Amino acid sequence: MTAAAANILFKGFFAELLELLLKGWNDIKLDFINNFVTDNRYRYIVKGLGVTFTVTFFATLIGIVLGVIVAIIRSSHDTLNQELRPGLGRTLLNLANVISHIYLTVIRGTPTVVQLMIAYFIIWKSSNNKVLIATLAFGINSGAYVAEIIRSGIMSIDPGQFEAGRSLGLNYFQTMAYIVVPQALKTVLPALANEFIVLIKETSISGYVGLEDLSKGGDIIRSLSFSAFMPLIAVALIYLIIVLFFTKLVSILERRLRNSER
Repeated sequence: MTAAAANILFKGFFAELLELLLKGWNDIKLDFINNFVTDNRYRYIVKGLGVTFTVTFFATLIGIVLGVIVAIIRSSHDTLNQELRPGLGRTLLNLANVISHIYLTVIRGTPTVVQLMIAYFIIWKSSNNKVLIATLAFGINSGAYVAEIIRSGIMSIDPGQFEAGRSLGLNYFQTMAYIVVPQALKTVLPALANEFIVLIKETSISGYVGLEDLSKGGDIIRSLSFSAFMPLIAVALIYLIIVLFFTKLVSILERRLRNSER
């Protein structure tokens, strides 16, 4: 083979390769336009992202409130059950502990998607507010896990903190509210932040009840464009970016908490 022939073959190979790459890029560009630009279909993603954040934020607040209440009940039962004399107070504490135990067992022992469907199709079937129902369902679910996180934080507090509170004239519940729980929350704050990250991903099942969250938005685009790759990859990338962002914030928070304890 002469040098001229080799040069022609070399140029022809790269010309075909460039044409193949350009053809692939054009296909990707057309697929992107078909999925997100045509009829402004990107709005399903934007709207779904807003719904995901709304449900996650308020569900986290509900979960923290429920978790603190259940954690205080369970830790108080473990601490005070033997100290309290038989009577109404001890009976109410035992009853609250039994209810809390049933709540934790049921919520942690059943799939989240089943709880969501029970909430939508059975408990609040008369309501059409899907965002509210999803928020309550995920909040109740999150509360069970937050309760154990906070309970572990309460149990890690030095018993001397209880005695210090009582010596200041505070009763048991005032000591818990003003001294113990704030310290426990600081201890478990990174774990609570991780629960928020987990909850963001769990809300992806909201489509089972027709809620147009981020995952459902991608599914709607898929049904309109008849293309699964682009919308599903886009949704996955958005979730990944969100998780990486909040994971970074959690690591910064943990580092600052460690520095503040020195």
